[in-house]
Amino acid sequence: MRRGRLKLAITIAVMAVLLVWTIFPFYWMVTTSIKHNDEIYGAVAAIVPRTFTTVHWYELFTRTAFVTQFRNSLIISGSTTLLSMAIGSLGAYAITRLQFAGRSIAARSLIYSYLVPPAVLFIPLFQLLGTLNLLNSLQGLIISDLTFTVPFCTWLLVGYFKTVPVELEEAALVDGCNRLTTLIRITLPLSAPALVVVALFSFTLSWNEFLYALVFNQDANLRPVTAGLTAMAVEDVFFWGRMMAAATLGSLPPIILYTLAQRYVVRGLTLGAVKG
Repeated sequence: MRRGRLKLAITIAVMAVLLVWTIFPFYWMVTTSIKHNDEIYGAVAAIVPRTFTTVHWYELFTRTAFVTQFRNSLIISGSTTLLSMAIGSLGAYAITRLQFAGRSIAARSLIYSYLVPPAVLFIPLFQLLGTLNLLNSLQGLIISDLTFTVPFCTWLLVGYFKTVPVELEEAALVDGCNRLTTLIRITLPLSAPALVVVALFSFTLSWNEFLYALVFNQDANLRPVTAGLTAMAVEDVFFWGRMMAAATLGSLPPIILYTLAQRYVVRGLTLGAVKG
C-alpha cells in the first residue's frame, strides 16, 4: 500500500511539473499582452500583472497586418493540408497495393526526404519558385510546404493502409470498382483516424513553418503569422505587447484542432504503429 501511494504521489508530482512547464509559456504570452509597457520593460518582470490594458490588442488590429497574415496562414495551411491528404493517400495506396518497379525504393525515399533539413532545401526552392514566378505569393508557400508534409503524410498512411484488409478491396474490384473508386469508397473511410492524424500534422507543420515564409515572401501582406511576427521587432526595439498578443492568437488554431480531435489522434497513431 505504501509503495502504491508513493508511486501515485510521484506520478502526480511529475504530471504537475509537466503541466506547469507546458502551460506557463502560454500564460506568459497572455499576461504580457495585457501588461502596461512599464511592467513589460521594467527591471523586474512580474509574473502576475499588477495592472491590465488592452492597448496592445488594439494596436495589433489597427497598426499591423495581423488580420491579413492570419488569413494567409489559414489559406496556406488549409490548402497544404488538403493537398497533402490527397497526394499522400494516392502515394500510400500505390505503395501498399500496387506492384511496380522501384516500389521499395520509393517507400524508403519518403522518409529520407522528410529527414532533409529545410535549411538545405530553401536555396534550390528559392531558385525554383523564382523561375516559376511564384515568389511573394501564397501559391509558392503552399508548394514549398508540400515538400515536407507530403512525405510525412504518405509514410504515415502507408503504415495504416497495411492494416486495412485486402479482401475488402478485392471484393470491391470484383463488383466492378476500379482502383481509384476502391480507394475512395473502401480504404479511405476505414482509415478515418489516420486521415485525421494526417490532417492535424499537416496543418500544424504548415502553420508553424517559418523559414520558407520569411525568405520566399517579402511583402508583409502576403506573409503568414509566423513570419509576420518579425515585423514587430524594429532594430533593437521589440514591441513585446503586440508580439505576445499575436502569438496568443496564432497558437489557438492548432490547440483547438488538437483538443477537438484528440481521441482520433491517439487512435490513429496507435493503430498505425501496431501493424505493418
